[in-house]
Amino acid sequence: MSTNEVRSNGATEARVDMKFEVVVIPVSDVNRAKEFYGRLGWRLDADYDNGDDFRVIQFTPPGAGCSVIFGKNVTAAAPGSAQGLYLIVSDIEAARDELVAHGVDASEVFHDAGGVYAGTDQPYLFGRLRVSGPDPEHRSYRSFVSFSDPDGNGWLLQEVTTRLPGRVAGNTTYASAGDLSLALQRAAAAHGQHEARTGQADPNWPDWYAEYMVREQAGKELPQ
Repeated sequence: MSTNEVRSNGATEARVDMKFEVVVIPVSDVNRAKEFYGRLGWRLDADYDNGDDFRVIQFTPPGAGCSVIFGKNVTAAAPGSAQGLYLIVSDIEAARDELVAHGVDASEVFHDAGGVYAGTDQPYLFGRLRVSGPDPEHRSYRSFVSFSDPDGNGWLLQEVTTRLPGRVAGNTTYASAGDLSLALQRAAAAHGQHEARTGQADPNWPDWYAEYMVREQAGKELPQ
């Protein structure tokens, strides 16, 4: 049996799971990089060397399913050449505050101007037409914070509260209690509007909340 199936538009869809779990980043000073990523509060998964010419360190950001690896003789890429590394957060301001508290020189929150996402300074960071502050309409995918590690590898926080269709694989999950709390708050606000429209209390609000939260994370049409 083929491992692929054909979609209605003629494209093939892989049927074998491929979990993206590791990104290799190039650094010049392994111990300095280890101190930096440890200071962020990321989980240290491994620090292995062969006692001679090889060392590999692995960190995982909180709530992430993908880890970063760096070390000695791990990659031939130039230190600092990894750019546009996205970290998705549900609260951009809180995430930036946490970075700053950990001593990171993070940018202010910014958004793009007029849907133009490229810039000549740092194209991958939506650079040339940055506008200070979060997206005025607080739209998902539109607010950012940038920072770099000591070698200049570039990271980008992106605020995502509602996923576009098809962007979530597997079961509905939340990376932290804070993310779950924010999702519940959004569901509560939407349910309040639902009750106002119907003009009566909804005794089945748990089911309504559940449907709203699953649909929101999957990027589907939300219940009314």
